Amino acid sequence: MKRRQFLKSTAVTGVGCGFLPLQSMWAQSGSGKTLYDKIWEAHEVAYLGGTTSVLHVDRMMIPDYGPRVIKALLEEGQTIKNPELVWCVPDHQVSTSPERYANPSLNLGNVAEEFTEMKDVLTEMGIRSFGVDDPEQGIQHVVGPETGLTQPGMLMVAGDSHTCTHGALGCVSWGGETPDNVLLTGTVMRERARNLRVNMVGSLGELVQPKDLILYTIGALGADSGNRCAVEYAGPIVRSLSVEGRMSLCNLAIEMGAATGMVAPDDTTIEYVANTRFRPSDEHWDQAVAYWQTLPSDDSASWYRDETLDMSSLEPQVTWGTSPEQVIGISDRIPAPDDAPFEKREAWARALEYTKLVPGNTIADTPVDEVFIGSCVESRISDLRVAAEVVRGRKVAPNVLAWVVPGSMPVKRQAEAEGLDKIFNDAGFDWREPGCSKCYGSNGDLVAQGKRCVSNSNRNYVGRQGIDAITHLVSTPMAAAAAIAGRIVDVRKLMSGEIA
Repeated sequence: MKRRQFLKSTAVTGVGCGFLPLQSMWAQSGSGKTLYDKIWEAHEVAYLGGTTSVLHVDRMMIPDYGPRVIKALLEEGQTIKNPELVWCVPDHQVSTSPERYANPSLNLGNVAEEFTEMKDVLTEMGIRSFGVDDPEQGIQHVVGPETGLTQPGMLMVAGDSHTCTHGALGCVSWGGETPDNVLLTGTVMRERARNLRVNMVGSLGELVQPKDLILYTIGALGADSGNRCAVEYAGPIVRSLSVEGRMSLCNLAIEMGAATGMVAPDDTTIEYVANTRFRPSDEHWDQAVAYWQTLPSDDSASWYRDETLDMSSLEPQVTWGTSPEQVIGISDRIPAPDDAPFEKREAWARALEYTKLVPGNTIADTPVDEVFIGSCVESRISDLRVAAEVVRGRKVAPNVLAWVVPGSMPVKRQAEAEGLDKIFNDAGFDWREPGCSKCYGSNGDLVAQGKRCVSNSNRNYVGRQGIDAITHLVSTPMAAAAAIAGRIVDVRKLMSGEIA
């Protein structure tokens, strides 16, 4: 598949999402509404003029510092607005070491103690809290969907930038919000985004994953293509994906510069939510489903920008630089700065200097030191099953440190019930406890200084996983294959026996 060759690309400006005033875009809207517009308007408390409104929040997610913030507000005599819509879970600051329960000091700061100390207070207030030792603890963007705290039609906010993950269930979700205002008012003030649709058509090849779809999309459209936009992923390929696969797409919406990422709810979404703990009660289930079925974008809706990408010839993707947009197929050669658009040549040169790669060489067979499988992108049970199939009966290459970090305690239990942990351990992987781990690089969960890591996470900027650490973003099976081979390889060739 050649870079930047699409079936169709339409934009009001013909340039991108950064050049047309929002008022102009709305003036050109048709009679129909998009998924984003419907949810926005359903939550609008007050219109402040221009592009700004005050919105009601359906769900506020607070990670490690949640109990600390709530305690401080209560001590000031403040009242938490709608506490039943708030939930807290530690993920960034918790250690993923199996020793974390016996040695709480492994967790950064006092996160474990703070959740324990505030547990009864939060429960009495109606705030759901999942501490380090809770059977549902995990990464917030895994815990929300799998428990049913995430539901179609919601407006969800949090501090973490990858809150856009939740949009896979047909809601509007974004990060970057400080908790105090939301906790005290139950609202946020926000600028309305423009509507960008990315249609994915064609068919997926063997072992091509949703992560490959979104990496290719960012590489093709650019890391700034979603600037001031709400991106809706659509098309037959997206419809064919599981909810967990759709989460991989929406997780990296922020890496396109988008305000949020979404997939319209359908029968797949409804079936997923139906099997969660906090789904609407039987009394309200039919009413909820009826509302969710009204949410998909109308056929007559207008789009600020509408892109269609044919994925039929897509192969597994690998980043070569320090941005998700610096990505190529596994059989492609590393580009030179002269190949870049003029305004990006300097950035490409810096990226190649940092990653120590040579233009013209293939990305395949680049030696690796570490492999990380985890993060809020692909640490769910379906991801671990795919990885286990790749490593089953094989061994991690000598001198490669390989970790598997489940996204939540329920994922970990399910994986262990299926024997996946034994497959990973027998192969030479470290089987860890749930948390953000090496994606975020907290609590000592770091890539060693100067080492090269293949990771199924979402960011690869300079130092993201550790001082001078070099990160290649790939899909989960590609990461598993790299651990076995000790170098970046095409997982399809590993599975066919073409390479050892």
